[in-house]
Amino acid sequence: MIDPLIRRADAADADQLRWLEVIARTALIDQRGGQRWLATHAERGGTWEATIESGDVFAAYIDDVVVGYLVATHHDQVLEIDDVFVHTQARELGFGDELLAAALTSGRAAGMHLLEGVALPGDRDTKNLYERAGIKARMIVVSTEL
Repeated sequence: MIDPLIRRADAADADQLRWLEVIARTALIDQRGGQRWLATHAERGGTWEATIESGDVFAAYIDDVVVGYLVATHHDQVLEIDDVFVHTQARELGFGDELLAAALTSGRAAGMHLLEGVALPGDRDTKNLYERAGIKARMIVVSTEL
């Protein structure tokens, strides 16, 4: 059994985070709501170092390989989960739960009073992740092209 290991990301993780981000974004292309999410969340690409320095970025890893990440920001006492991803080959091992737990701990320590995150329609993995942590939906956004 693999013990999920989580730590704050550092600049040395940037290349692996870029690689994982490409995989995550590619998976969203055909997912319901994915195109909208991609349009409203710019690719970090070459800015991972700055993202790591400016916010809470947590890395899930096995040995020296980053297999997942969570990016959170703080706004008006709200901890916002901006992006969370675990490589498909590392799922069902507890990495997502531990990434979320690390973000919650960090947010509480920083004085945040509320957590907000997004799960796309049909993204049962992310919905389950939030539900296991006791996080419940407060709003469902609907849309259609005009």
